[in-house]
Amino acid sequence: MSRRKIAVALAALLFAVNALAAEEPGVAARKKPIELISFGGGGNWPVWVAQEKGIFAKRGVTVNQTITPNSVFQIKGMVEGKFEIATTAYDNVVAYQEGQGEAELSKKPDLFVFMGSYAGGLRLDTAPDIRSFEALRGKSVGVDAATTGFAFILYKMLAMNGVKQGDYQVEKLGGTPARVEALMQGKIAATMITSPSEILPESKGYYRLADTTTVFGPYQASVGAASRAWAVKNRARLTEFIRAYVHALDWLYDPKNKEEAIAIYMKYLPNVPKPAAEKSYDIMLGGKNEGFQRKAKFDPEGARTVLKLRSEFATPKKNLTDPMKYVIENYYRQALR
Repeated sequence: MSRRKIAVALAALLFAVNALAAEEPGVAARKKPIELISFGGGGNWPVWVAQEKGIFAKRGVTVNQTITPNSVFQIKGMVEGKFEIATTAYDNVVAYQEGQGEAELSKKPDLFVFMGSYAGGLRLDTAPDIRSFEALRGKSVGVDAATTGFAFILYKMLAMNGVKQGDYQVEKLGGTPARVEALMQGKIAATMITSPSEILPESKGYYRLADTTTVFGPYQASVGAASRAWAVKNRARLTEFIRAYVHALDWLYDPKNKEEAIAIYMKYLPNVPKPAAEKSYDIMLGGKNEGFQRKAKFDPEGARTVLKLRSEFATPKKNLTDPMKYVIENYYRQALR
C-alpha cells in the first residue's frame, strides 16, 4: 500500500473514532455543565473562587449556579432533575429522605450527602428593641420553612428559655437574604441568620440573642448533596466537582490569598463594604466549630445535633440516631486520593 493510501486510511480511522467519541453519552455528559443550586450569601465563597480562579475549568467541569429562593424550590428541583448538585442544609436532606419535608414531592427522593460545606455559624438575631427571649412572646419569627432547615434550632432555643410553640407566630420567608431583609424592614422580630449575613444587621443595632455553636456545640449546617441515581451515572463529574471545591477551600485558607479572596467576595456581593468582607473572612475561615470545614469534611458529631433536634420536633415522629445513614463517602474519598 502506498504512503498516500495509508495516510488516507489513517485519516478515515481517526475521523470515525472522533465521531464515535462525540456520540458516546458518557463523553457528552462530561461536557455538560453541572447544574448547582444554592442558597444565597457568603457560604458560596468556595464556588466563587473555583469559578474565578479557573479551578472548575482545570478539573474539566463547568458549573451553572442557581440561587434558590427557599428550600422547597431547591428540593423539588433536585427531585425533578432540574438541578444536579445542591449546597443545602444537612437537615433538608434528612427531612425529605425521612418523609418529614415541608412539601409533597412528585416522587420519592433519593438524596444523599457527599461532602460537608460549613458548620455552625447560625445566629438568632432580633430587632434592636428585643433583648430577651421573653420579649418574643406574641411576635413573629422568620424561617425558611416551618419543618426543615434551621427552624428547629429556633424553636429549641425559644423553648429552652420558656417561650414555647404557640407563644409566637412563624412566618415562612425563604433563605437567609429574604429573612434578613424582613427583619430589617420590621416585618418580623427575630430569625436565624447564616454567617456571615449577620454582619450587616448587627452593624446597625440588631441584637444577637443566641448562637448555635454556643448553645448546641458542633452543628453540621450545610452540605453538598445529590441524587443517588445521578451520582452513579456521573461519578467522574461529581468527583471532579468535589476536587475543585476542596482545592478552592485550600486556596481560601491560605493566608497569602486573603486580599484576593476578599476582592472575589466583593465582586459577587457588590453591596458589601470591604470592612464587612474582611470580617466575613475571619468568621468563615477562623472560627472554631463554625465556618467552612477544611477539606469539606463532613462532621458526624455535628450531624447528630441535627438529628436530635429533628427527633424532638419533626413529624411523623421518628428517633433518628445514625448521621451516616444519609451519607455516601465513596465519591469524596475518591476525590481526595
